[in-house]
Amino acid sequence: MRVAFFLTGAARYDGRVLGLTFDKILVIMVIAMFVLGPERIPGYAKKLGELVRGVKHMADGAKDRLRDEMGPEFDEVDWRQLDPRQYDPRRIIRDALVEDEREARAEARKERVAEARREREARAGDGSLRYDEEAT
Repeated sequence: MRVAFFLTGAARYDGRVLGLTFDKILVIMVIAMFVLGPERIPGYAKKLGELVRGVKHMADGAKDRLRDEMGPEFDEVDWRQLDPRQYDPRRIIRDALVEDEREARAEARKERVAEARREREARAGDGSLRYDEEAT
């Protein structure tokens, strides 16, 4: 299963939270209701709500601090591009190979330009410009 996931590169969100499906979370909640009992559930629900609010507050604080430190550049960053769910090993390898190919083409182009320059200089001999005097 993991090999197929890796080969397909299907890094998509499928509704799971920490590997738990909705059905499993529902079963855990029902078991917790029986274990905790009706008198303790409201207290734990309140604590869970406070925990969620605290985590959200910390995330907002981190985002605000990052915005303050980065300044106007913060709004220019494409955050979707940095999303780890966008990770596709095949694309990364393809981009790296294309980049190497581009570098090779640029190097070959530089070599051709240098070769043409050397040929031009060799034809010119003394470096003076040659032109047809009768044509002017």
